[in-house]
Amino acid sequence: MVGIVLAVLGAGMTPGQAPPTEPIGSYIYQPSYELDFLLRGPPVPYQPQAGDIVFSTDRSRFWKLMHNLAGSGHPTHSMVVFQRRDGSMAILEAGPHDTLRIRTLDAIPHLKSYEDEGRVWVRRRTVPLTPEQSERLTEFAELTDLKLFAFGRLGVQLTPFRPRGPVKTYFMGKPHGPDRGSYYCAELCIEALVYACLLDPETARPSATYPRDFFMDRSLNHYLNAHLHLYPDWELPQRWKSEPLPDGTVGK
Repeated sequence: MVGIVLAVLGAGMTPGQAPPTEPIGSYIYQPSYELDFLLRGPPVPYQPQAGDIVFSTDRSRFWKLMHNLAGSGHPTHSMVVFQRRDGSMAILEAGPHDTLRIRTLDAIPHLKSYEDEGRVWVRRRTVPLTPEQSERLTEFAELTDLKLFAFGRLGVQLTPFRPRGPVKTYFMGKPHGPDRGSYYCAELCIEALVYACLLDPETARPSATYPRDFFMDRSLNHYLNAHLHLYPDWELPQRWKSEPLPDGTVGK
């Protein structure tokens, strides 16, 4: 199964994002746990802040199938916003656009790159990070930048050996911090939030968590359903768009 994942991804690799040729807008719609295409207005300007979580999904049948086989679904990808040393906002992500490495990329252009492929949501922090929390999140991003995407552990999620299960998640899938050599997307997000002291290391299960679990604040996994709830520290998911559209628009 891992070999299939590698083969398909290798065939679909895309180069790094091109620099924007004109300024990019940034707007979010009203909060909702819905994964439909409706844009719930009115839109408001959005400025990324450290600790915000971003989700995306595209029209890839492959990723939809893989997540369905793992007992999950949309959204199929997750990433976290952090502040660089120079004060600019960036996104930490494992395997952006089906590439092989963890990357730290400029926030707004990167959101736009995913909007061009499908839908994007943001879960904003309701309370800004403290300087200490933001520093730890930045440190985690610096320590994991350019590490490998965890194809092996991602493939294991489709087998009986995964750390996710009715009983196994109580004991398996615990945080490892920034010392691992590779991560997949949801695993990287949860590890980063634990390292920044935003999630409890005793109850977090990065290697047993999928993007849908912390998008919805509910999970088919009983352990995660009891312990992984981002609200009220994070707002409910909000659709992100580079241009504001009229209320009630059905956005692609």
